[in-house]
Amino acid sequence: MARINDHFLKLKAGYLFPEIGRRVNAFCEENPDAKVIRLGIGDVTEPLPPAITEAMHKAIDEMADRSTFRGYGPEQGYDFLRTAIADNDYQARGVNVKADEIFISDGSKCDTGNIIDIFGQDNKVAVTDPVYPVYVDTNVMAGRTGEASSSGQYSGLVYLPVTAENDFTPELPSESVDLIYLCYPNNPTGTVATKETLKKWVDYAREKEAIILFDAAYEAYIRNPDIPHSIYEIPGARDVAIEFRSFSKNAGFTGTRCAFTVVPKDLKGRAADGELVDIHPLWNRRHSTKFNGVPYVIQRGAEAAYSPAGKAQINELVRFYLENASLLRKGLEAVGIDVYGGVDAPYVWLKTPRGLTSWEFFDRLLQQAHLVGTPGSGFGASGEGYFRLSAFNSRENVEEAVKRFQKVVS
Repeated sequence: MARINDHFLKLKAGYLFPEIGRRVNAFCEENPDAKVIRLGIGDVTEPLPPAITEAMHKAIDEMADRSTFRGYGPEQGYDFLRTAIADNDYQARGVNVKADEIFISDGSKCDTGNIIDIFGQDNKVAVTDPVYPVYVDTNVMAGRTGEASSSGQYSGLVYLPVTAENDFTPELPSESVDLIYLCYPNNPTGTVATKETLKKWVDYAREKEAIILFDAAYEAYIRNPDIPHSIYEIPGARDVAIEFRSFSKNAGFTGTRCAFTVVPKDLKGRAADGELVDIHPLWNRRHSTKFNGVPYVIQRGAEAAYSPAGKAQINELVRFYLENASLLRKGLEAVGIDVYGGVDAPYVWLKTPRGLTSWEFFDRLLQQAHLVGTPGSGFGASGEGYFRLSAFNSRENVEEAVKRFQKVVS
């Protein structure tokens, strides 16, 4: 009989978001007339910007003509998109990232999980706590951890608490680690990292020969000019960091799928015999072997995000979601809730009232206000007693959600 990968059996009973869906579906079946407002999963709600859909329509017409039809494209992405990314997201900010260091993919979630394929099993991995669950679960699946404790923490991982007590800024680990997951603007807390904080991590990685896996999927929401958009704004980061970005949360590509990963050619790791090895060709090999590329039509749409019209429309879209976040923050603060994030990020992170656990508060909001959020404990042990709200929704729903929320907690 075929043997399974036993490491999958270590995973907790349900991935966070499917468990939320299960509870919400059960409630809706029992209460079919309830108008449930979902501020849980971070899925966008507004349509794709016109500049992007126009580019996609044009690309579809090309695909309908033999003379302009395209079949398999380059796995790394078309040059037109890689160049647009390098010019606009990096070179325009004075950051040295070249087009051939960029790999187009179908999502940052996929890339942050797949990247561990090229790293050895004996690497010590550090994650912030709370954390985006994919970072942990993919390492569990790969066999880099032991069993989970009663708090949900896996042996073999190094957890770096980020709570109100340390201003949501992780301390450097007391032990040496090899791979470090950092996400800024942060999911789930909605907080950001200063240049000083990122420099601390870059310096640590350079000293320890570690590699930082930097998830910048929400960088478009940064409005504070003093907050870096890329880890490569920090001197020396090209030697120690891989960066992940996405078109999902700024341009609305959650349903069309396009993202990219930057692997600098300066970045190196060590083989088992101690020899220094370039990381870039390893990722290129993995990417080319297991991925066939993002569709041409989608990449043309992503390219249009960098046109003058596309930039303006995306800026307006991001501004809309940030205004939603501001409404949530102000509404919660008005009834005495401790609120964090939601300024340079689309997520609001709040302290649960009256000593309720994260899941108790989830159930109360669902049952009494027909509101759905995300329990902080689902992101890790240090998320217990916290709760995440997403600003991705219509203005009408956000305003109504604030009213319902205030009735429940006041």
